[in-house]
Amino acid sequence: MLRRTKLRFKYGCLLAGMTALSALPALAETAVFGTLTLSPGFKPSEGVVSGYTSGSTSLPAIVANQDRRGNKCLGFADNAPDYKMVLEKDFPQLAIQVDSGGKDTTLAIKGRDGTIRCADDTGKNKDASIQDADWKAGEYEVWVGSIEAGSRWNYKLTVQQ
Repeated sequence: MLRRTKLRFKYGCLLAGMTALSALPALAETAVFGTLTLSPGFKPSEGVVSGYTSGSTSLPAIVANQDRRGNKCLGFADNAPDYKMVLEKDFPQLAIQVDSGGKDTTLAIKGRDGTIRCADDTGKNKDASIQDADWKAGEYEVWVGSIEAGSRWNYKLTVQQ
């Protein structure tokens, strides 16, 4: 009788542990270049990072075919995001600009809540940029892609309030 009770207890604990683990959100891939943490009033220099495009995975396959405003998500990148952007508080407005010296870059940003923002060319400039409102506090995955698979282009990514 005691042995059956112990087995039921162990089995019950195992099921409870498995249930608790399955309730956790899926862990995102580690960012290739690191984390960018921003609070309202950040200095302009704190919103500048650099990296390079790479990868041959279609950005629509990673994030979505289009974003919350109907913009197409285009280009190619690594499966892992280039950066994690952590917003410590809500931002009413942010502008995010890629500068690769005029290469044909794309940009995709995915929020923890599933909100997608995508961009391609900025006017006549081939570099991508996003200017959008209502950025909620939390973690965002940022991919800087290229319109051509496997292209390796150095870039500077600038976030402005």
